Amino acid sequence: MTVEISELTGDYLLDPAHTRIGFVARHAMVTKVRGSFHEFEGTAHLDGADPAKSTGQVVIKTQSIDTGVEQRDQHLRTNDFLDAPNFPDITFRTTAVEQRSDTEYRVTGDLTIKDTTKPVTIDFEYAGNALDPYGNLRVGLEGSVTISRKEFGITWNAALEGGGVLVGDKVVLEFDLSAIKQA
Repeated sequence: MTVEISELTGDYLLDPAHTRIGFVARHAMVTKVRGSFHEFEGTAHLDGADPAKSTGQVVIKTQSIDTGVEQRDQHLRTNDFLDAPNFPDITFRTTAVEQRSDTEYRVTGDLTIKDTTKPVTIDFEYAGNALDPYGNLRVGLEGSVTISRKEFGITWNAALEGGGVLVGDKVVLEFDLSAIKQA
């Protein structure tokens, strides 16, 4: 059973078991490296009658980065990239929500990586809602945004012998979110 969007008003928590926060970056100019973060928490207040009044925030633990290659993950945790010991969190806090259609929402907010905060806009698609077997109302959203890692102070790179660089500047952040309405 699903409910109408106007009936979704309330407070929500991200379900880490059914949510993926990931990224894609160009490697050696010829391929893409994909990864995700395994530790994060997020809250939202959805206003089904007036989506512009909705708010949310996500806190991602940088130490939880996983690309499937431990040596690369260790390097990504150093000061060359995320500097996890000194900056344990990546945060996103909404500043505006705009409903673009029945299923499309544009969410603007402040993204903080290391010690740099920049506004970003993420286009989300509302995937629907459902009551799970435990009686919890769940909503699903999917979205992505491309950022410049250099704009967040992540400038490490290595020149390639044939030209170009080892790590591309553009990083796509991916959000596949499942949130549970709180009582």
